[in-house]
Amino acid sequence: MSDPCCAPTSAGDREVPEPTAVRLQASERDRAQGLRAMLRIPGGTFLMGGDDADAFPEDGEGPVREVRLSPFLIDATTVTNRQFATFVRSSGYRTDAERYGWSFVFYALVHPEARHLVRDGTVAQAPWWLAVDGACWRAPYGPGSSWTDLSNHPVVHVSWRDASAYATWAGKRLPTEAEWERAARGGLVGSRFPWGDELLPRGQHRCNIWQGRFPQVNTGEDGYLGAAPVKSYRPNNFGLYNTSGNVWEWCSDWWSTAWHAADRPETRQDPAGPRTGEAKVIRGGSYLCHASYCNRYRVAARTSNTPDSSTGHMGFRCAADPSPSR
Repeated sequence: MSDPCCAPTSAGDREVPEPTAVRLQASERDRAQGLRAMLRIPGGTFLMGGDDADAFPEDGEGPVREVRLSPFLIDATTVTNRQFATFVRSSGYRTDAERYGWSFVFYALVHPEARHLVRDGTVAQAPWWLAVDGACWRAPYGPGSSWTDLSNHPVVHVSWRDASAYATWAGKRLPTEAEWERAARGGLVGSRFPWGDELLPRGQHRCNIWQGRFPQVNTGEDGYLGAAPVKSYRPNNFGLYNTSGNVWEWCSDWWSTAWHAADRPETRQDPAGPRTGEAKVIRGGSYLCHASYCNRYRVAARTSNTPDSSTGHMGFRCAADPSPSR
């Protein structure tokens, strides 16, 4: 299961309803346009995983291994609130957070009008997470806030099931963990971050993470206290934005800390993860990551959450298989 500091799980806190039935197909024109806008990542071999001195071995970040992938397409950015709103208008979809009636919001970001909607109790080991009635993608900080003020920000409060529904509607899919890491590395070999090994090259911020003393003081030196617009900072060499920090990103794989360790065909050629599991992989870290407690904004870092969980710092980007012409 996930580290509650990084991504609190909703498992056991709410009854899991059946996923919403939707018309899972955008128009042919919109699907084709969405695929044309994706980045093509060439097939080939890359070194996956890490053995950084500040890594979390218990997360299964290693071993560093040679993985071969077929070519694939991936979005340059995480899915935005505006894009998700188009999906909801087209399909009638309701997210898990909307149907449960609440989601997790970081305590300092709860909208003033929603403070009376905070549920009793806190998350074990992470009291900065508050369960807020009415918090969902439409109201990211709880009632009183609106996605329309954050239209170019990553959609959050989306579960893995919600992300998968959007991807299917758009004619895409969620990336495998291996695809995500290859794309996030931008062609660099063994680097800690998508741009290299230094967190602040030439003193410049390259990602949206926590500055200051977590969780009491965030100085916002990188320009943001919460999530940033999806094209903030410079893209990596493949053209992907914000693969370190900002929001965690769902992958298609079931979570395991050991499945990938053995050298066998299914773990080294287009690996898709274990066949079953209880939690799904999330990658990339978020605006709440800080070196003092959760430096999982390194490109090899990984954690997980249950497929029905939603928070104010988890989003996703989509992948797809290239057509013969691409």
